[in-house]
Amino acid sequence: MTTNNDPKKNNNTKWLALINIPIQMGVVIFLFSYLGNWLDDNHPSTKVYYVKILVMVGVVLALYNVIRQVNEINKK
Repeated sequence: MTTNNDPKKNNNTKWLALINIPIQMGVVIFLFSYLGNWLDDNHPSTKVYYVKILVMVGVVLALYNVIRQVNEINKK
C-alpha cells in the first residue's frame, strides 16, 4: 500500500481548487442573473424584479459553495 503524503502535491491541489472558486462563483451568479433577465422579459411584473431576487440568491449560493469548499480543503 502506498501513501500519497507528498506535501508539494497536496499544496498544488489546494491551489488548483482555490483558483477554480472565483470561476465557479462567476458562473453561478451569471446563470442566476440570466434566468432573472429571462423571467423579467417573459413574465413582466410591476412589483417584482426577478433579476434582483435571483442575483441575490445566486450570490448566497455561490458564497455557500465557497465556504463549503474552503472547509473541505482545510480538512485535508
